[in-house]
Amino acid sequence: MMICKIKFTRKIAVLAIVLAAVILAGIILACSEPASGDIGTTEGRVAYLSKLGWEVDPESEEWEGIILPRTFGEVMTEYNEMQLEQGFDLSPYAGLECERYAYRVTNYPNGDPDVLAQIFVCGTRVIGGDIHSTAMDGFMHGIR
Repeated sequence: MMICKIKFTRKIAVLAIVLAAVILAGIILACSEPASGDIGTTEGRVAYLSKLGWEVDPESEEWEGIILPRTFGEVMTEYNEMQLEQGFDLSPYAGLECERYAYRVTNYPNGDPDVLAQIFVCGTRVIGGDIHSTAMDGFMHGIR
């Protein structure tokens, strides 16, 4: 019978913690939503929206760099609740710079020409989005 004895040192403890962190990060990445394709190009963003069933006019693209608020007020909290319902969550991105892209939707069921698809991108991920009307009596709902 062979007995193996390992002396538990501070170095081994740190190595074990680092190894556990790497494994945990791998599991989180494997289970999280994959990067949203080539979201860095207009074509990639249009393809992303198309996968969700929205046909948009690429020529209508609007872009804006924004910084999400560090703390969410009532309106932003309500908006994030809509994001949570569709599998997004803006709260981890609070205080960070992201990009907002908007496109005119060409296949909205009622044919309304004033409907926009809006997505928020941070790095290579879509972190939120909505479909909304720009009319005075407009509407807003999730992108998914």
